[in-house]
Amino acid sequence: MGRYLISVLRPHGYDHAASLPETARREIDALNDEMVMKGVRVFVGGLCPTNMAKCVQSNDGQGPVVTAGTGFVAPNYLDGFWVLECPTEEDAVMWAARASAACRATIEIRPFY
Repeated sequence: MGRYLISVLRPHGYDHAASLPETARREIDALNDEMVMKGVRVFVGGLCPTNMAKCVQSNDGQGPVVTAGTGFVAPNYLDGFWVLECPTEEDAVMWAARASAACRATIEIRPFY
């Protein structure tokens, strides 16, 4: 069994309230229920928008430097994720494909060491 991070990627400025239809929310809930029933879901979490993020950086013993906002400059951001335990990478890809359809989003799969 391997553990996989299944990440939901969204474009900056994505607004769930305006953009994610209720049918998608129901499909995501159903997918979560099935993942639990099949015993593959270890953890799941949706994240607040990047404007609520803070970055913390060490400052050579001077105390941390905390700045508002995300530390990433990219066209997409991490919107939420699942940690799944799957027997094969092909199983992880199958769950990611279903997550992509339910979330109407690009999904990234990364195995844990």
